Amino acid sequence: MKYFLFIVVLLFILSASNFAQVKNTENTLKLAEGQASEKATIADAAWLAGSWRGTGLGGFSEETWSPPEGGIMVGTYRLVKDGKPVFYEMMWLLETEGTIILRLKHFNPDLTGWEEKDKTVDFKFVKKDGKRLYFSGLTFEQASKNKLNIYLALRQRDGSLKEEAFKMKRN
Repeated sequence: MKYFLFIVVLLFILSASNFAQVKNTENTLKLAEGQASEKATIADAAWLAGSWRGTGLGGFSEETWSPPEGGIMVGTYRLVKDGKPVFYEMMWLLETEGTIILRLKHFNPDLTGWEEKDKTVDFKFVKKDGKRLYFSGLTFEQASKNKLNIYLALRQRDGSLKEEAFKMKRN
């Protein structure tokens, strides 16, 4: 009887962990309703530090991350099309409550913000898996020491999700 109960409990735990994340797009996940992020520290993202350049969103993309210090990494992003800036992002990857979270704010080329003054766009951490860091709707993949793939789930006007891939090389 104890063995049977052990198997039932084990199967419940395994099945519950499978529901902790939901596939968003081919390369992105999101947390299931009410599920907590996997444990993580800023050290799990230390490999992102540096300057990355490549393509994404139909233009030239550049992303720069500071090394981890004090439980936080600070980053910037810019998109340039036809030689002109389209938008910028200011990003913070920080430790909170035993895990990490990615927070960002968007800016127009004239530096007017998209979000309200006290608001950020937050990507909750889902899990780390090999060379990938999964956040809800966003994945960082260390393709090699000098190659970074970023996958972003973008909501379309019809409500569907489309995956945008950013192919970056270390600068």
